[in-house]
Amino acid sequence: MLNELRPTAARVLDPIGRGLARLGFSANAVTGIGSLGATVSALVLYPMGALFLGSLLVTFFVLFDMLDGAVARAQNRSNQWGAFLDSTLDRVADAAVFCGLLVWFVGGGDSRPFAALTLVCMVLAFLIPYIKARSEGLGVRCDVGIAERPVRLVIILTAVGVHGLGAPYVLAVGLWLLAGVSAVTVLQRVLETWNRLSDPQSSTGG
Repeated sequence: MLNELRPTAARVLDPIGRGLARLGFSANAVTGIGSLGATVSALVLYPMGALFLGSLLVTFFVLFDMLDGAVARAQNRSNQWGAFLDSTLDRVADAAVFCGLLVWFVGGGDSRPFAALTLVCMVLAFLIPYIKARSEGLGVRCDVGIAERPVRLVIILTAVGVHGLGAPYVLAVGLWLLAGVSAVTVLQRVLETWNRLSDPQSSTGG
């Protein structure tokens, strides 16, 4: 589904990317600023209990990070290093979101069960891209799944932010929903990899 939305997103983001390029930003700089901002916001504000403000800032920097591709297209400088850096720093930002929330749960949030659930969500969030990378390393495509990174971020940031405004049960529902869709995505990618490895004609070069 996200692949179908990418052309529309590009039409929206490309003018902004051209503007950033004219200001002297490189794609890697956009990636770094977005990831660093999201990481610092989550690790500083979530443990303090500033859940709404933290989610607002993380969302802003995640959206800013999405402009790296538009800047690269504007400068005609897309390369494998940029893709590697973006993927790596995405994992750092994701970890920061879950770690900040985890610290809050064992501190002011005072909920060990939700701390454990947050840890489960973090492990699943790392498994999803790992399975894809490992599959592609074996020569097969594995980009299936109901919950790619943007979907997972929408769920967790919305749940945490709305909880920060005082709404009850929203964070609990969000965490359980995130754990569920992430587990399903892991299973989908494992099965997709198994099916493609069982069929030699399904490799990336086939």
